[in-house]
Amino acid sequence: MSYPDTYYRRTMSEQKVRPVLAGAVDCDTVIIGAGLAGLTTALQLARAGHSVVVLEAESVGYGASGRNGGFVSPGFATGGDEIARMAGSEAARKIHRLSIEGVDFVRDTIQSLGIDTAYPQPGIMSVLRHDDGASLKAHAEYVARTYDYELEYLDRDHVRSVLKSSRYYQGLRDAKAFHIHPLNYLRAIADEIERLGGRIYESSPATAADLKGAEKTIRSAMGQVKARQVVFTTGGYTGTLDGRLKRAVLPIATYVMLSEEAPDLIREAIATTDAIGDNRRAGDYYRLVDGGRRILWGGRITTRAASSAALAGELRREMIGTYPQLSGLKTELAWSGLMAYARHLMPQIGELQPGVWYCTAFGGHGLNTTAIGGKLVAEGILDQSDRYTLFKPFGLPWAGGLAGLAVAQLTYWKLQAQDWWRERAA
Repeated sequence: MSYPDTYYRRTMSEQKVRPVLAGAVDCDTVIIGAGLAGLTTALQLARAGHSVVVLEAESVGYGASGRNGGFVSPGFATGGDEIARMAGSEAARKIHRLSIEGVDFVRDTIQSLGIDTAYPQPGIMSVLRHDDGASLKAHAEYVARTYDYELEYLDRDHVRSVLKSSRYYQGLRDAKAFHIHPLNYLRAIADEIERLGGRIYESSPATAADLKGAEKTIRSAMGQVKARQVVFTTGGYTGTLDGRLKRAVLPIATYVMLSEEAPDLIREAIATTDAIGDNRRAGDYYRLVDGGRRILWGGRITTRAASSAALAGELRREMIGTYPQLSGLKTELAWSGLMAYARHLMPQIGELQPGVWYCTAFGGHGLNTTAIGGKLVAEGILDQSDRYTLFKPFGLPWAGGLAGLAVAQLTYWKLQAQDWWRERAA
């Protein structure tokens, strides 16, 4: 990953350095990966009095969990009809309600822990790049009827009054959704885990796993952890520690850029503090940061790591194509990170074998779904619920390896072409 050091070091609430694992450690549960899924699992277990150890190969929030767009809103990368086809209609409704619960969980955690440095900002807009207000109205009515969840319909004039672009047509605004500084949120959770007695070891990649028997052993270069429960939350950085997980995910790179500080120029294009996402299959997402002084703009995916600078050029061309008035706005930083995608485009949450859990493949699902995944695994470990079994129909199918990556890239290009034709026909 390329680090957006200037921005994140300047805006990070603290830069605590955590110890490297050395020697032998025992605990109830060891969690591999200090991203959002892993830390949420650890937080819930620590709150219940379990002894928890988290092993992180780099630092807390190093991966996509800490350096993403910061969107917290309901829904999944997979459409509701496809979820219902795979899991059944009633399960699909329960699964969507979990994503709503995830939004509430993140909000409640920010409030209960007083994480002011997460800078929560209400409002996310989803906008169309083709003219189809009827479909948005129908969707808003369905969500209100099925989930008692209100989405505000915005007509074209309203959308263009706040987003000064001819690319956009109608939109939906979710007032309950919000966006945050994800890395500060994660670091505050890590602090709370440690306050509750949990231990987090950074620069401590897991190198071997003995998962047989009632007591499991996870080894790193200079130490080992013995635990009754193991949780894999490695996302796009899933290695060969367990082949069943490695073969089930595709690591997909995504890219983000940050503009220079230019509040007056930015106001000429964007007159809202809402975060914005368009309706394309791999569309743009962006929001104002630093009190409206900069734009954080994300999008594009590749199946292998590409030059962040080159992809930033593509992102900038997309930004200027959407907002020509921002042609003079310079890019200050760009970075990339790996997300995990499953073949079915749903999260992978469950128990591999007694005492061995997984919680991964959250690419495209937002912070709320990643958080609720960790909460479900913790509930399973604590015997509080079996809600994690809602994700059993999706399983761990083979993602296709190198061939799967090639198919994913070709599919992405195909979807881009379809989006292009649809917009031209509008």
